[in-house]
Amino acid sequence: MDLPPDELAGVVDLFGSLTRAELADACGELAFKRGVDAAPDATTAAIDDAIDSYHLVAVDDHAAATDETLLVVGPVAFPALPDGAADLPHIMDVPARDISRDAVIEAVKSRFREDAVMAVKNDDEDRVAALLDVSYDIEAWESVEMDGLRDRLDDV
Repeated sequence: MDLPPDELAGVVDLFGSLTRAELADACGELAFKRGVDAAPDATTAAIDDAIDSYHLVAVDDHAAATDETLLVVGPVAFPALPDGAADLPHIMDVPARDISRDAVIEAVKSRFREDAVMAVKNDDEDRVAALLDVSYDIEAWESVEMDGLRDRLDDV
């Protein structure tokens, strides 16, 4: 089952954070409830796309009791619960986790810097344009100054 990025963000938002495996399991549960096939490759691709588009943020540095990367709602997301998702917390055994907001912000900033450098280095005008839009979303999402990076992207 292939959920749009905002619905993937809605599932993550329901729990606060999920590992990739937990999000894939949640998609599998939703597919089962809908009576459709859960294509693992499609789910993986949808999660990757949501991370690439900043609907989800992968956070490695966190205070949760796991060594796994956690996914949290990103700056461009408008989380929407897919049909049947409200039952997921009753179906899945996901522990409560404490994630530092500072760690999430740092993960977004670091990822954005890397993406911006690669887009400029590769002279990828489409990615530069997408990142310019994301920079405004990041500023609206959290008090993060993006002017310097945005100026470098504008130069391309």
